[in-house]
Amino acid sequence: MPATTGDRPMMLQDLVSAALSADATHFEGAPDQKARLCLVDFLACALEASPLPWSRQAAALAPEIEGGVTIIGSAKRTSLEDAAFANGVAGHGLVREDMHAAAIAHLGVVVWPTLLGLAETRRIDGERLLRAAILGYEIGGRLGRAVMTPELARLYRPTGLVGPFAAALAGAVALDLDEATTCSALALAANTCGGLNEWPRHGADEMYFHPGFVARNALRALRLAQAGAWGSPSILEGPAGFFAAYGRTQAPERVQLFPDGQAEILAVFNKQVPACNFAQSACQAALAALRKSDFSPDEIAAVEVDTYEAALNYPGCAARGPFTRPLQAKMSIAYGVAATLACGAIEEENYARLDDPAIARLIDCLEFREDGAFTRAFPGRQAARVTLVSGDGHRFAHEMDDVAFADAELIERRFLKAAETALGQAAANDILTRVRQLDGQADSSAIIGQCGSVQGDTKTDD
Repeated sequence: MPATTGDRPMMLQDLVSAALSADATHFEGAPDQKARLCLVDFLACALEASPLPWSRQAAALAPEIEGGVTIIGSAKRTSLEDAAFANGVAGHGLVREDMHAAAIAHLGVVVWPTLLGLAETRRIDGERLLRAAILGYEIGGRLGRAVMTPELARLYRPTGLVGPFAAALAGAVALDLDEATTCSALALAANTCGGLNEWPRHGADEMYFHPGFVARNALRALRLAQAGAWGSPSILEGPAGFFAAYGRTQAPERVQLFPDGQAEILAVFNKQVPACNFAQSACQAALAALRKSDFSPDEIAAVEVDTYEAALNYPGCAARGPFTRPLQAKMSIAYGVAATLACGAIEEENYARLDDPAIARLIDCLEFREDGAFTRAFPGRQAARVTLVSGDGHRFAHEMDDVAFADAELIERRFLKAAETALGQAAANDILTRVRQLDGQADSSAIIGQCGSVQGDTKTDD
């Protein structure tokens, strides 16, 4: 008999049943195209970040196994769980990963390492891979909307809380598990939820490893469920379940997948700026205001930043320095805006100028204000207004009604640049072609399989 609460199935069973029986129309068209774009974006980030310290540290822990699973940007192959850990870390290494604002979570960095690793251990066709990914984003986004609050996000990393559900469901769909096994896998994965938000104060490295832990643990939960381990059916709404433990609240009556036919993956945006989600629109508004004003940086006497409550309250986002590590700067709206104004651009290199006196001066003359309309519009829109004031009182402002996303052209261009550098032009072009044609691929393993050969280790071009 299925577990029930009163006369209805328990929430976990309800969600899993809906996911495994979801109509094909939920995956066609825009969700399908968005999933491909998120996959290309993940691979671009992971390849570009593969030489960074945290990526190298995660890869170094993995034992080398002949015929094992690919570590992106490395010639080493390893176990499924170790590869997923390393690839999750690399995908998060630039702080440019995809973002679900309402869940305050990065879902691609847990979904794709799980699925790509599984694709190298068994044949998974492209259509199933895309379906699994869309469902992973769906449950992560829906649970995130239901549980996350500014108070909770100040303490716990949202990716660490909702990511295990996203990764485990995606993996279960890819493996074609039955409903009971899938429920147990998600319940077991829920016991690995975690990730504290103390790291932004110091720019410490914990953040980079959160998605690696999620993907690795989700795969282990899937293995345990397949071996017969049984998970708590009331893991979501129970008195010591997910909502009670983290949200400190009673679970909602129901969390529904694809309400009104809308897929959560369409609420995901891909970043233009290699920094915290909450700094994106303010940096973009600052650059537009600078171009409108035609000021030189030293003519700016004051900077006014109007933004929304969630942005000002997330750990590290209102920090004004001093900054000793790049991650502190990437979390700080003040640093991002000041560096944009000082450099006249939004680039990765901005976050290497921690001691720049021009940036420090602009931070000192920057004022934050919460805009009530912007707060009410979040998370549907992430608005910001930046006003520049010159020494003689001239004012130039620019308002972003919402954050500007990275479009398909930019995402593919970034991927080709990173992949050509690491893998060679032939491999880069082949991977991109395979992703574009993913629904026709009988075996999706070649996508990740080509991401492990590094220029100099393996010759990829004649």
